[in-house]
Amino acid sequence: MADANKLFKVEIITPERMFYAGDAVMIEFTTTEGDIGVYKNHIPLTAVLAPGIVTITENSGKKKAAVHSGFAEILGDKVTLLAEIAEWPDEIDKNRAQEAKMRAERRLKMKEAGLDVKRAEIALKKALVRIDAAK
Repeated sequence: MADANKLFKVEIITPERMFYAGDAVMIEFTTTEGDIGVYKNHIPLTAVLAPGIVTITENSGKKKAAVHSGFAEILGDKVTLLAEIAEWPDEIDKNRAQEAKMRAERRLKMKEAGLDVKRAEIALKKALVRIDAAK
């Protein structure tokens, strides 16, 4: 059991719901600048979220979720993620994610005229994150 002095508040909010609210010992997530791990009393920081796996370490263990784009606000005693989409592994349709991955890879491989490469790359990254989270 973690020392209560090491706990801080974590909230993950999407436009549809309060995805997660609880106390954590550590949270790890992906930003546009790279992966970050946060403990209590981290320096205040804001960051842009990138598609990735969020790992919340609680007293009772770890929880993982897929998060797709948004913003992070880190304060000494609270971390808030405002996410476009957040999904627990059991909420992810593995077949749909696999199909999305194949579609994005096909688009990138064919390089048709007018292809929005950045959009196709983001779609591929989101599909890969969902597949990874659903394992």
